[in-house]
Parts: sequence; C-alpha cells; structure tokens
Amino acid sequence: MKRPVRLGIVGARRGSSFARTALTTLGKQVCLTSVCDSDPAVLAQWRHDHPDLAYYQSYDQFLAAANVDAVVLSTPLQLHAPQAIQALHAGKHVLSEVIAATTIDECWALITAVQRSGLKYMLAENYCYRRENMLILNMVEQGLFGEIICAEGGYIHDCTHLMYFPIGDYGKDRAGEPTWRGRIRQQYNGNWYPTHSLGPVAQWLGINHQDRLVSTTTWVSHGPVMPRYVQERFGAEHPDAQAEAFKNGDRAVTLVKCQSGALITITVDTTSPHPHNLLHYMLQGTSGSYLSRRFKGDDDVLWLHDQSVEDAYQPLTAFAAEFDHPLWQEHATRAGETGHGGGDYFVLRDFIESIRTDTPPPIGVVDAVTWSSIFPLSMDSVRRGGLPVDVPDFRVQIV
Repeated sequence: MKRPVRLGIVGARRGSSFARTALTTLGKQVCLTSVCDSDPAVLAQWRHDHPDLAYYQSYDQFLAAANVDAVVLSTPLQLHAPQAIQALHAGKHVLSEVIAATTIDECWALITAVQRSGLKYMLAENYCYRRENMLILNMVEQGLFGEIICAEGGYIHDCTHLMYFPIGDYGKDRAGEPTWRGRIRQQYNGNWYPTHSLGPVAQWLGINHQDRLVSTTTWVSHGPVMPRYVQERFGAEHPDAQAEAFKNGDRAVTLVKCQSGALITITVDTTSPHPHNLLHYMLQGTSGSYLSRRFKGDDDVLWLHDQSVEDAYQPLTAFAAEFDHPLWQEHATRAGETGHGGGDYFVLRDFIESIRTDTPPPIGVVDAVTWSSIFPLSMDSVRRGGLPVDVPDFRVQIV
C-alpha cells in the first residue's frame, strides 16, 4: 500500500492515545478518518476537537464506510473478539486492545476469520514494547540468559476507582453503575487480564516458536475489597455492597508449564490497595537472572554469570548502552511522546507497517489467542478446584 492507511478508531476513550499517535508521530503512513463510540457525549467532545473526522454511534455503519482500511478496537474486552471478526468479514485490518478473546471458541473463531480474510490482525499488547522488556528480549535472543528455567509476570495495579462510574461522570444518572471492569468482577472468576503479564514473558521464552504453553492451573483469593469499596463510596444500601455481588476474588495466581519444562507464574491483582507496581517481571536462566523494580524509585536489576560480581545484582541501566533494543535506539524520541511507556507508538507503528509492507505483524492472531486463552482456561481450572487444564496448540492451520 503506497497511500496512507485510513484508520478508524472504535472506543473513543482509550482510543484517544492511538489517535494522538496517528496524528502526531506517524506522519504520512496513516490517516485518521473516523471514530465510533456508543456514547454521544464522548463523540461530541471529539467532534469539537477534531471536526474533520467522520463520527458514528453504530458499529455497523462505521464498518460500512468506504474511508476505513483498518480499525483499532479500544472497546471493553468482552467485545474484542466479536468486533474483530465482524471487522475482518467487512474487509478491515484489525488492531485489537487486550485481551483478544474471552472463550476458547472465540479464540478459534478469531483464527479462522483472520486466515480466511487474508487481512492483518495484531494484538495491541503495549507492555511487550516497554524499553526494559525489549532490552531483556534482546539479551535473551543473544543467549545471555542461557536456558530459561522460570519466569514471572504480574499486573498489580489498584483499579478500584475504575470499577464504577463516579458522581458527575457523563451525568449523575450513571453514578454507582459498574463499568465494564466492574461487570467482569461480578461475572467471572479467574485470571481475567493475563496478557500484560504473559506477553513479554512469552516473547522471552519463544512461545509458539521454540516453545509452547502446555498446561495451566489457577487459584484465586477471596475478595473482600470490592464490596467494602462500594459500601464506602456509594453506601451500604447499594446492591453491590455485599460479597455475593462479586464472583472474582482480589488476586489470581496462574502457573503455566511449558513444553521445554520452563515454568511461568502470572499474577493479576487490580483491587488490593497498594501503590501502583508498574512492572512486575522476573526471568531466571542458567546464566542470568532479572528482577524488575517493585516500587517507585527502585531499580530493575540484573545478574549475569559471566559479567556480574558474584552474589550482587547490578542496575539494568548498566547494561543499557550495550543491549538497548535496536527499535528503541532508532525510535526513542518519537516513542517517548506517546502513552504506556512508548508502547502505543510501537504498537500502532508495527501494525501500520505490517499493512503497508504486507508482512506478518509482530503480535499476530496465534500469539494473541494463546496469551488470551489463559482467561477462560483459568476459569476452568478454578471451577475444578485448581486442577491443571491443557492449553490448546493454536498453531494449527485452519484454512
């Protein structure tokens, strides 16, 4: 494709970060043409700021428009798979926010839709593009960690304030109503948001390439936080002020066994009160060990058998000059202007580049559904009392 990719955004709140990236950092490669959102108040604000774009409340009408080549899905995660499949059937390339799918059937249906359409599908997992995670990936690919033994990823972020609409948010009539995040806490019991934790780790371990996920088990704690939050915020008479309103506990811990024998631990906790732990990763190999920082002001640390003093970690910054990922060396200035630690820039850049050059996207549909499948598999394991369940091999060719 020689002309700019005509981009439409679905879900205007989260999509605003991708819009800024498209408008300010990607130059002539992409042209933002339209926005779709079910909330008229959100569209009105967008129309005020960007009057030249086309606006839609109907997703069907948005997909029928001739001025869209590719869509960014920034909608609630329960909608990602059906909306992606519909967009592919309509002839649109898809960049989907995380997670890609919420059931195993959706995973297979998404693979089928991508393969039969011949279009590009990419998962917008921005944590894979954080500078620290890409530096570690570069070192792993150079063999500096040796054979991988185990790894850990965690999304530990207190998001209780995002579970309900606050007073005054788009009208007082929505105050105390659960958002899509809140509804997830009410409807599901498992590791509901695994890809921020698993995505970078899966790339380090070469999942779906040199290795694959084989089996997984999940345990979930009890959940005292959310009913207490609702009671304190909206009063004891609120229908969700009782523990019975929520199926999901406060912390989910998932173990995944790889075909190689390596073990992955995935932790998700979005309600326990604590300072934001932005990065929570660990990688242990036969030749090296990495620990991400655990609190504000802390350092990411690394120990390498052949380069570090015995029994002493060194700050990861000591290795940055030599092992900074080439993509960050080239694009640091532009990436630094975008959200999620530069991840939004790289995600959109790589998606657009895949379309323009007709090359596979870096995080394609097989990786997307493999990482996302931990959600439904974790619920299955929880229902079985923590028993292990098999992870499907999604590399099977369907078309």
